[in-house]
Amino acid sequence: MTTRILRAMAQRSPDADEAIRPARPTRRRDPEGHRAAILAAAHEAFSALGYARATVRDIARRAGVTHGSVMRHFGTKEQLFVEAMPGVRDLPTIAPGPAETLPERIAAAWVERMEAVAGSDPATALILSASDREAAIRLYEAVVERSKTVYRKVLGESDDTEARLELMAAQLLGISFMRYVLRVGPLAEMRPPELVERLTATLRNILLAQT
Repeated sequence: MTTRILRAMAQRSPDADEAIRPARPTRRRDPEGHRAAILAAAHEAFSALGYARATVRDIARRAGVTHGSVMRHFGTKEQLFVEAMPGVRDLPTIAPGPAETLPERIAAAWVERMEAVAGSDPATALILSASDREAAIRLYEAVVERSKTVYRKVLGESDDTEARLELMAAQLLGISFMRYVLRVGPLAEMRPPELVERLTATLRNILLAQT
């Protein structure tokens, strides 16, 4: 009887083997879904912990993806921060328009955002991460490079465009430090509409004044 069973097994067709073999689970690829989940998790982590304390591994865990998946989508923690947090990511919708009204658009959008989310804004994160000089430099370079690309489309290229944009960055960082980190002095006490008006005048001088 054993011999008959062995012969029957030997004569079984490959199709029969396929029929009884358990199906392999298929891995579904959803790059856009993963990217959205990572951005949502990053926003949550950076908002709760700040730039310095949030880690890529924690963000990956929150998003339900691997550390490698986060790196494939965004490359660095700095680039992930720029993409996930309000500020630089909003520039493509704020900057376009006439160059002569760019200072008003920047000042109004910047003050509105900082009043709402100053603790998780790239400017504040940069200031608070300054104790780690290398991390601060990487974050600054990621933020500034993305910003400059957007602003150049409005202001055009000239010999001093780079210097004007650096001066604007210094102005915004300075106000961030005084108003939203130290929270003391006239800048901290100023009402938002007045801050917008004064900042607009300063940015107009930096960005548009003839040299």
